[in-house]
Amino acid sequence: MRRFLLSFSSLLYLVLASHALHFYLDANEKRCFVEELPTNTVVEGHYRALEWSEAEQRYYDNQELGIHVEVEEVETALTVVKTKGPSDGRFTFTSHEAGDHSICLSTNYTSWFSSTHIRMYIDIVVGTTKADVEHDRSHVSEMAAKVRELNQKLEDIRREQQYQRERETDYRDLSEATNTRAVWYSVGQIVVLVLTCVWQLRHLKNFFEDRKGR
Repeated sequence: MRRFLLSFSSLLYLVLASHALHFYLDANEKRCFVEELPTNTVVEGHYRALEWSEAEQRYYDNQELGIHVEVEEVETALTVVKTKGPSDGRFTFTSHEAGDHSICLSTNYTSWFSSTHIRMYIDIVVGTTKADVEHDRSHVSEMAAKVRELNQKLEDIRREQQYQRERETDYRDLSEATNTRAVWYSVGQIVVLVLTCVWQLRHLKNFFEDRKGR
């Protein structure tokens, strides 16, 4: 029973994989973080930026503050998202290739002499898709919609598992290739040592024979 509960907790974590955090940045600073994603995975992000008021000594919601969001595939350098939104906004994208994705946020302030400080809240939800409820409302029941959503979650988990198996295969092939090169390198060293010893022995033999002949 305990093993089942642990497995169910792991499954629930994969289905509801989300990352909520906050950080600080200056007006002209760009902050980036990396998210590793499988292929064809939907990522939804919600951010909220608050600006520091020196006069009021608190962070407040500035309607003139804009946020630039840029998402890039690290390996291919392909820009997936490049958009500008308000201080409280959302962004959504689908990963085209498996691997690391860089998610960067910055403000719309352009003055290098600005000393404005920003507190940024961001919530990232990975591997979720929303069903077209409006289209299906007249055709399916609420239970059918729940079943369809669960099937989509399981498909996301299957893609994640497939991605991990592919990575494991790549690492195994790399390890085997490295071990093969190491073995051949060792064999080459042994051959060189044997040939060197044979040459030295023949050289010493000829040397002593010449000395004896004299």
